Amino acid sequence: MTRFLIVPQWQGSPSARAMSLADGAEAIAGDLPHSAVLSVPVPLEAGEPIETEVLRASSLLRVQQAIVEALGKVAPDEHAVLVGGDCSISVPAIAHHAEHHARTSGETLAVVWFDAHGDLNTPGSSPSGSFAGMALRTVLGEGAEPLTRGAVSPEHATLVGARSLDDAEADFIAASGIGTHAGDDAADLADAIVATGATRVYLHIDLDVLDPAEITGVGDAVPFGLTRVQLVDAIRAIRERVPLAGATIAGFSPASPLAAVEDLGAILRIVGALA
Repeated sequence: MTRFLIVPQWQGSPSARAMSLADGAEAIAGDLPHSAVLSVPVPLEAGEPIETEVLRASSLLRVQQAIVEALGKVAPDEHAVLVGGDCSISVPAIAHHAEHHARTSGETLAVVWFDAHGDLNTPGSSPSGSFAGMALRTVLGEGAEPLTRGAVSPEHATLVGARSLDDAEADFIAASGIGTHAGDDAADLADAIVATGATRVYLHIDLDVLDPAEITGVGDAVPFGLTRVQLVDAIRAIRERVPLAGATIAGFSPASPLAAVEDLGAILRIVGALA
């Protein structure tokens, strides 16, 4: 069974439409089975940096703690899909799963990060100071304390569909050993995840990995993305080869309720592939 954790966090986003992320999370939740949904509380206030160089860090920390508490309520025979909200909701979830599987069964977690952007900045390189743009780098153990939740090594992380990178992110990719993939060949991508040697996988999906022709409700659309068929095929191919530890769907910020309805068909196909 799949448990859906609804996390309408907007505080990590640099987008001018950040607060629409809360609307997007609730719109997706409305089409999910009520009995399978668990809502994670998100502060109303923006929050303070609290000497981290990360905007709104105090609120982000509160949500991290709430996500970990919610994951503790998921039964051993269930897996959790987080529905956001901005990309940084994946940070505590990945850390939780990596620690749990290493402790209980000695398993290694791979992270597959579907995103048009790298999310590989640090507080020192970030042009915005927003945590969503640092989320994957934080998963790899580099970032601002106490938000950093190092969980996996670069060799066990794969960035898929990225086509808008800052110079610092491109330099990190070249030097770190993190994997990259276009995402258009599902079988080849699944082979690459198996080749990492990991025994479980966490799938992070920022909906802006899709081409703008496929979805409108994202804050920073980038041309030449994946089709919904390519994304669903990639999810299924990976799941056929490596057991799923958990997943995130992030980045849905519809401009209006009508626009949300128009995008939900594509999003629910992705939910189906994960569940």
